[in-house]
Amino acid sequence: MHIVIRKFKPSDCEAVRTIFQDGIQEHIRPAFIYAISQPLHIFVTLWFFTMGYILGGESVFMALLAGGSWVSLIYYCSYELYAGFVRLKLCTDMRDITGHYLHNPDNCFWVAEAEVNGRPQLIGMVAVEGKKVPDGNRQKTGELFRMIVSSACRRTGLGLRLYKKAEDFCKERGFSKIVLNTSSIQTSAIALYIKMGFIHVQTHTRSEAPSWVIKMTRITILKMEKLL
Repeated sequence: MHIVIRKFKPSDCEAVRTIFQDGIQEHIRPAFIYAISQPLHIFVTLWFFTMGYILGGESVFMALLAGGSWVSLIYYCSYELYAGFVRLKLCTDMRDITGHYLHNPDNCFWVAEAEVNGRPQLIGMVAVEGKKVPDGNRQKTGELFRMIVSSACRRTGLGLRLYKKAEDFCKERGFSKIVLNTSSIQTSAIALYIKMGFIHVQTHTRSEAPSWVIKMTRITILKMEKLL
């Protein structure tokens, strides 16, 4: 498969937003499985089933209702963590990709395009945003965003190629390092970043989602960086 990595153009908008939404929301199910399998959540789930059964007069229906309500809450939090992120970004930088990423010389947005069944199709993307380093004597870092490869094209080396395009841009702009944030549930992405030379520098829970949603999912955010 011949793949071309090029700069974003306005006609790519719909396809890029679809890849973005699909690529982020595919983490909802793994996040739910991770959350519900945590020891505390297993204990609470069993507690709700038991109390529903006892307080409901030994009713199996009430047991299922009580336990199911708790499980539904865990799923809602897992869903909202990622779907809420998509909603927010589709109203911010992903709403005007040209204005946000292409009108500033320190920012850029690329897409990967391949011919599928005789027609060009977008299969991946990556973006960089240049940021000033606080008290960094005018130094800047490049923050990696929107690193997504279509599920049908993974394990082909495309992720590495997209990253290399972003890294070359950061070097050309004279950035001192590349930084990124990813969720702890994205183990494949984390492994790829480590392979590309990133190191884990911080774990935190700062997110666009409400703090109680983060606490319910038990997911953390990993900050990683690579010196250039």
